Amino acid sequence: MKVLLLGATGLTGGFVLNGLLARDEIEEVVVPVRKPLKTVHARLRQQEIDFDCMEEHAELFQVDVIICCLGTTIKKAGSQEQFRKVDCGYGLKAAELGRAAGARAFILMSAIGSSSSSTIFYNRVKGELENAVKGLGFPHLSIYHPSLLLGDRPEHRLGEAMGAKAMPLINRALFGPLEKYRGIEASTVANAMVNEVCNLASEAAAEQVVQIREYRDIVELSAQTV
Repeated sequence: MKVLLLGATGLTGGFVLNGLLARDEIEEVVVPVRKPLKTVHARLRQQEIDFDCMEEHAELFQVDVIICCLGTTIKKAGSQEQFRKVDCGYGLKAAELGRAAGARAFILMSAIGSSSSSTIFYNRVKGELENAVKGLGFPHLSIYHPSLLLGDRPEHRLGEAMGAKAMPLINRALFGPLEKYRGIEASTVANAMVNEVCNLASEAAAEQVVQIREYRDIVELSAQTV
């Protein structure tokens, strides 16, 4: 299978990239980037692009599966408008290009609480992207809804760092309907995504499937032996 990965320089995306390159089922991993990655691999195809002009690189999206791990913060983006462009605009454009090129699956990193009707801007933008991608008609669409992602980020985020320290204690108090709010290791989410891609390699095409994956589902999929 050929897989295109967006967001390979991020916390989860980095784990996804390494996981895909380690699997024999994956023929090629296509990674659009602003700057070259340090990773070198025979099955890795890097392409420097301007993400504002993705349509100029439509040939990159001639793949079987697209994984979107793009994400930023309003602070890093600089404004709500820029945040929306990165977290919604880029992901949607990639989905549109992939669908037009025949990609049969789209795996989207979203977030718990995402809803287009949310009063919280972050959650509303995530929900708007989900709705838009659902409307493209991918035969297989999987939307991940993790809570706080745990792991060593390239950049320091004070709020997330503080939350991560408290999360082991908080997680023990979150069970039943509250389990979906548990913090989860980014490597666990990434492994689930890689396993899902490899599952698709052995599955016959079926009627349209839309999966919403929360904490328990992600943990179980991550632990699968594919």
